[in-house]
Amino acid sequence: MTTAIRITATPIISAPTTPFTAFAAADAAQAADIPSMYGRVDFSITPERFTADLRDETELAPEYAERRAELLANKERVALIKAYTMHGDPVADTYAALIPQYGFRRLATMLQEACDRGIENMASAPPELVRFIRAMEQFPAWLDARLIEQGARIERNAYAHRAPFIIRGGLIATFMNKYAALPMALTGGMSNKSAAHRVNETAIFFTQTVMPDVLDRHGAAFKDAAMVRLMHSMVRFNILSRGDRWDAKTYGIPIPQVDQMPAGLMSIFVIARKALRRGRTEFTPAERARVELARYRCFLLGLPQDLLVDTPQAIFDLLLTRHATLRKGFDDNCAALVRAMLTADLTSDHSLPGRLHTWLERGFAKVYFVTNLMRGGKSAAAKVGVQVGLADYIAAAAAGILITSGMAAYAVAARIGLISDAADRSLVRKLTKQLKRYGSAEFTTDAATYRPAHT
Repeated sequence: MTTAIRITATPIISAPTTPFTAFAAADAAQAADIPSMYGRVDFSITPERFTADLRDETELAPEYAERRAELLANKERVALIKAYTMHGDPVADTYAALIPQYGFRRLATMLQEACDRGIENMASAPPELVRFIRAMEQFPAWLDARLIEQGARIERNAYAHRAPFIIRGGLIATFMNKYAALPMALTGGMSNKSAAHRVNETAIFFTQTVMPDVLDRHGAAFKDAAMVRLMHSMVRFNILSRGDRWDAKTYGIPIPQVDQMPAGLMSIFVIARKALRRGRTEFTPAERARVELARYRCFLLGLPQDLLVDTPQAIFDLLLTRHATLRKGFDDNCAALVRAMLTADLTSDHSLPGRLHTWLERGFAKVYFVTNLMRGGKSAAAKVGVQVGLADYIAAAAAGILITSGMAAYAVAARIGLISDAADRSLVRKLTKQLKRYGSAEFTTDAATYRPAHT
């Protein structure tokens, strides 16, 4: 029998603000606590990637450009973003720093065993692993388990119908800035095989977090989150422990907390923006549940409470401040990652239905890339080697019709009491089939595949 994380429902409160005098100390403590990983990093610097200078061009979208001065005027929030630009994942990093002693495969195996069997049933678990697992098991008082379950049920419709078409495009968005994309480039992410693996692993994790067992301590979501965190920490260790692979003065640290925010919080950023545009300062009950699910997902991935705010304005401003302080930059690494991601074969199903789905999905991703990420349109996309033609637009339109019709039917069913549970069970079956199609996820990284930063 599996056990689930459960707490009595409590009021949702905003994360308290950490005094920013503590930010620098927390960053610097990483060097003292994990010298093999962070000993070479000078935490007194402001890396090139971070800028609060109004004269600099950043990743803030043009439609929000007029708000940049206002965003930067909030010194406390800017200090928060700056601090987490230089902050990793302390408990996972400490465990990953055992690589010289155990090797990366043994660390991954022990973590999987701890997730499956429970840390208390392991004969000789390293204390670093114990702290890692216990930190994830400690359900925060600032989250509401009841709302998380509701959010997962609501999100199942979108994940069954829309997510298979947008996951590739969503990942491409993370490669559009050279400072944030470099770790992926260094770890072999430019090959089609690696790109496909990354897409499917991401799809697996996010899909697991909307399944009925999302709060199950021994469920797939918990285990996958732990493995993702270990993978990220292994990347940090393998890059930072060798001085020829990383320039902290330019890039900060690899995969800092602020670079995990967009993937974890972008869905609720959209919800927050919608609420604000309608003049609302609070979420509706359904929106509140979806926000709570996203915050729990991010907690499992190691994001701190400081970054997991819970009101429309706070979420909106926090993500915009991240973009407003990330220096703009797109280089050959970014272009190579985008091309690899768009050409990657995501499935082993090459039957006619499988090929049709691939055509629809890839066309949708390419049109998303041109429409939302390349502000210069098709000509700008062509300059980085991405050609978008009529067939892609047809595929995107057809995919859009499938997504809209599928979601609409289940949205109607969810409102009808007599069939809502049956509709939800149908969605669970759909998602279970999708997980099988995505394949297996290892969530590991091998330093032997890394390349130096200057090549």
